[in-house]
Amino acid sequence: MGHTGMLRMTTGIGAIVSVVVLLALSAAPALAASGESGGGVTVIPDWTVTIQIANFLFLLFALNIILFRPIRKILKERRDKFKAMESAIEGAANGAREKENAVAQAIREARAKGLKEKEALVQQAEEEERRLVEAINAKAQAELEQMRLKIAREAEQAGRSLQAQVDVFAKEITQKILGRAV
Repeated sequence: MGHTGMLRMTTGIGAIVSVVVLLALSAAPALAASGESGGGVTVIPDWTVTIQIANFLFLLFALNIILFRPIRKILKERRDKFKAMESAIEGAANGAREKENAVAQAIREARAKGLKEKEALVQQAEEEERRLVEAINAKAQAELEQMRLKIAREAEQAGRSLQAQVDVFAKEITQKILGRAV
């Protein structure tokens, strides 16, 4: 038991002893006076009051050793145990809070990294799409130019073959219009 506990106990015992002695001393004249009036029981303090006070103090001391100290010790142990549990709970709560913050930070970092990767993939896809569109346009332009050249050649051939037959067609048309051979 600490210094303050002992001080508290001796102060409490001293106060109780003082109260008992004062009550005994103040009751003695009053009890003696009541005997002179002719009625009632007269109690004169004698050596038994001292024995009763000693008995009371002995019981107070014995109960303090047998009952009060063990109970106070158990209460102190319980209080210490609760304090230890509270500190363990606080530590666990702080640890959980730190882990939660770490997980939240990791999630934020993963999201940021994922967004960067997504943007990079989108940019790559757009560049690939642009290259494919340019390649398809170039191929389409080349095919269109080939078709134009082919059509121009075929038109020229058709024009030459028709030019060679113009005289024959002109004679036939003339014969049909005039109705006779020219």
